Amino acid sequence: MSSDAVKKRKPKVIRSETGTPETKRGRAESEQVTFPPGPHLIGQRKLFTAKNQDVRVYNEEVELEGRDPQQDYTLYKETCAALAKLMSEIQELKTSGAKDGSAEIELRRKQSSIHFITLKKLNRLAHMRLKKGRDQTHEAKQRVDVLHLQLQNLLYEVMHLQKEIGKCLEFKSQHEEIELVSEDEFFQDAPAEISRPQVTREDHHQLTLARLDWELEQRKRLAEQYKTSLSSKEKIQKAIEQKREYLSSLQPGLHNIMQASLPVQEYLSMPFEHMQKQAEVARHLPPPLYVLFVQAGAYGQACDKNLTVSIRGDVDEAKALSRPPEDSQDDESDSDAEEEQQNTKRRRPTVGVQLDDKRKEMLRRHPLSLGIDLKCKDGSVLHLYFYYLMNLNILTVKTKVSTSVDLSGAISAGELLNSESLLNCLYASDHGNETPNPANRYQFDKVGITTFADYVSDLGHPYVWVQKLSGLQFSSDAAQSELSGSALSASHMEKSMKLLRGRLQSRLALHKQFSSLEHSIVPVSSECQHLFPAKVVSGLTRWTMMSHQEFTELSFVQHVLKAGLVSETDLFFKAVVERGTARLLAAVVVNPRYPEVTPLFSLSLLWKGERSGRTDDNLRAMESEVNVFRVELQGPRPGLQLLTNQIQRLCMCLDVYLETESQVSDGSEGPKEFPREKMCLRTARGPSRLKPFKYNHPQGFFSHR
Repeated sequence: MSSDAVKKRKPKVIRSETGTPETKRGRAESEQVTFPPGPHLIGQRKLFTAKNQDVRVYNEEVELEGRDPQQDYTLYKETCAALAKLMSEIQELKTSGAKDGSAEIELRRKQSSIHFITLKKLNRLAHMRLKKGRDQTHEAKQRVDVLHLQLQNLLYEVMHLQKEIGKCLEFKSQHEEIELVSEDEFFQDAPAEISRPQVTREDHHQLTLARLDWELEQRKRLAEQYKTSLSSKEKIQKAIEQKREYLSSLQPGLHNIMQASLPVQEYLSMPFEHMQKQAEVARHLPPPLYVLFVQAGAYGQACDKNLTVSIRGDVDEAKALSRPPEDSQDDESDSDAEEEQQNTKRRRPTVGVQLDDKRKEMLRRHPLSLGIDLKCKDGSVLHLYFYYLMNLNILTVKTKVSTSVDLSGAISAGELLNSESLLNCLYASDHGNETPNPANRYQFDKVGITTFADYVSDLGHPYVWVQKLSGLQFSSDAAQSELSGSALSASHMEKSMKLLRGRLQSRLALHKQFSSLEHSIVPVSSECQHLFPAKVVSGLTRWTMMSHQEFTELSFVQHVLKAGLVSETDLFFKAVVERGTARLLAAVVVNPRYPEVTPLFSLSLLWKGERSGRTDDNLRAMESEVNVFRVELQGPRPGLQLLTNQIQRLCMCLDVYLETESQVSDGSEGPKEFPREKMCLRTARGPSRLKPFKYNHPQGFFSHR
């Protein structure tokens, strides 16, 4: 049979995926089933013929409901296996020489086509199952979404109800803010028509209303009392104003009386008006300066009539500084400032400018300062100016010396009265170059300050004794005291004032002595004449000042430097003592605490070579005579002649050294250059052949120690 004949026989089929049960039943009644040759189709395709229409209808959805997916899967595998088998058979036939139009090949092609149709049907059924599963899943999701939305609505209603319940529970009536009297006082003080104990003791609401009524009655009564008190207050204020006007009218008369009494106050040394003005200004001093002002004034009044205290600076600026800042400003000033900011273009300050401003603010002084004048018997005055650095919480001091005579003659005395070094080491190791407050170190790190010594020349020296005089004490102090404030200041006041006056007197005495030494004159007071023989041939020929660098370069002082007996704050001098061809060089170190600390001499002799205390035992003995025996040389207290007595003894020892050296060398009476003028019991003693440098008064001879 040809393929055209098969096509003519094939009935017309209309697929419909939908259909009513009635139509399905009609189809079932008139269905005619035909099976094509070859293997059966899945489920046997059903062809329906309507009663009134010659139309065949086929619905796969009805068939899908009665099919088992597992059986369809098994049929799919069998169909695929059969199709593969047919393909292999067709391949074998073609390889064996059969033609394309042969009956065997055509038969297998038809069977393969039927298998392809079966696969297509299975594919459609799989897609229909997938679509049906998706529809069922979508319907289930919709049901879940509806239930979830209902749950959210219920939760929202629950939350709303909880909020309303919370509002009701948190509701506070205005009467709860009123402090009512206790219930016991209410029933005790309130009248019966308000308290109504037979009702209020059982009903809490009625009790609250009754207590509120009683509170209202009390407040009305108090309001009446307030009005009465206010009227009496106004009457008292009027009386006060009248008395104030009377007192103000007395002020000019009292002022005139005070002005007329000024000559009497000056004559009697009772400056009441000056003290009153100082007391008014002192109220604006910072606490440390105020403590110093009170304690110094009290010490001057009780112990030292030559001490005067005064307040210097801008009082108005101090008042503005102590006045608390106003939080609110006028609207006009605010608007003007805003206009200036809008109309004026300002450059943003650089980092360097900002640091400079921060440094200036940190090192800012208080507008008021304190001045203390210490007068000496010779008419000289030591002026001390104390300043308070507000942000660093320390005090600094500057000095100035005024004398009744001209002190510009001595060149080597230039550093003696220098204000930068005058008060150095007033107490031991107190150089005043670094701040004693340990907190300042962290403040300096923020603004880039390396050391406070760079600002000492402008701000003054922050000595430790200055802090103690003002009642300040920091944890960095070596010796902590249990005292503080005024007690600490009072405990150091007397000693510090005596040291200050002693420092001025010692520097003035040194200044006078240096003037003589520069002219090769060694002044010896009458009280110290017995320490030396009547005739001293060796004499001072030169007295000059040296720097610390120049001192360290000398070869014969290295042992002193290694021993740590010298610091940069000391004063360094060079003395030259000569006799004939012998020349004695002396490097002198004067401690700032002179005469409490003895000046230190290092010697070098230029005679028949160079000798020093490191190479010559007798020169070392001469250094001991000058440096060690302080008690013999200091003279009358306070020992201001110590330095000149040391130099005079040095000249005397050089005479003994030169006059006795020749006899030790050759045993003769000595060369004519240094004739024997000193009487010595023994010219040398011991293995080191030490010379007799000790002078015995009043016998007038020299002996060994």
